Amino acid sequence: MKEIIAIIRPEKLLDVKNALEEAKCHGITVTEVKGRGRQLGITESYRGSNYKVDLLPKTKLEIVVTDEKLDEIVGVIVKKAQTGDIGDGKIFISNVEDVVRIRTNERGEKAI
Repeated sequence: MKEIIAIIRPEKLLDVKNALEEAKCHGITVTEVKGRGRQLGITESYRGSNYKVDLLPKTKLEIVVTDEKLDEIVGVIVKKAQTGDIGDGKIFISNVEDVVRIRTNERGEKAI
C-alpha cells in the first residue's frame, strides 16, 4: 500500500475530487495549508507599497491506495491539478505498512 500526499492549488480541489470519485477512489483527507516551493512566494502591491507573501494557500490531499492503483490515482491528480504555471504543487508517495479500520478491525487492503 502507498500513501499519496498531494499539495495542489485550492481552486483545483473540486476537479481533482470529482476525478478521484470517477476512478473509484473514495477515501481522501483534505486539509487547507499554507506553504511555498521554489517560487519562494509572491510580491504584491497594495496602495503603492510592495510586500512579499511567502506562504501561499494550498490544499493538501492524503490518500492511501493499493500498489496496483498508485499510477492511476497519481495520473488523475496530475491531469486535473496541472495548470502549467509555477505553483501547481507536488505529490509525495510513501509506503504504508498497515491500515486498521477502527469500526470493524479489518487490516491491510481490506481496510482501505
